[in-house]
Amino acid sequence: MKTVFFDVDTQLDFLYPAGALYVPGAESIVSHVAALHRYAADHGIPVVSTIDAHTENDPEFRDWPPHCVTGTAGQQKPAATLLEPRTTLRSARQDFDLKDARQILLEKQSVDCFTNANLPALLDRLRAEQCVIYGVVTEICVKNAALGLLKSGRRVELVTDAVRSLDDAKCSQFFQEFAAAGGETTTVQQVTGFSLGV
Repeated sequence: MKTVFFDVDTQLDFLYPAGALYVPGAESIVSHVAALHRYAADHGIPVVSTIDAHTENDPEFRDWPPHCVTGTAGQQKPAATLLEPRTTLRSARQDFDLKDARQILLEKQSVDCFTNANLPALLDRLRAEQCVIYGVVTEICVKNAALGLLKSGRRVELVTDAVRSLDDAKCSQFFQEFAAAGGETTTVQQVTGFSLGV
């Protein structure tokens, strides 16, 4: 079964207290995300990393404080979560060549990564049958990605110790919905064999 790792929005504005839209405790998952990416690189597993790429007056800022504006420090990913070689896919449909990319940065301007017109073709190109998903925010962007992947007919495993939420009640509700839709949960150690002290 062809596996793809699906890394959702692990960007500085979300992960650290100085970020524009900090998710409390999110800094604690950076080492776990890095461990997952090292494992992926060592085992030839492609990593799809969704990233917010907003304009200064993005419509999403009617609902959320400005964050992850393209070109700002907060839009960047921690170095430990980046792989080489990598490529970026903008939101508008485009022809793309993955070449030997280990990591695909999938830009989005919405809480739903499936608004990137290239995602269905990317998943087909990667022959993704199983997706291992993690990142932030559990009950928002991770939820949309996980449920969208399940609807596409793929097996989805959510790494419970590599996600963080803003609302515990909504997060719990999502986990119930995810399980009811056929989603499974796992941990960094179960996926990689690495101890959590990495």
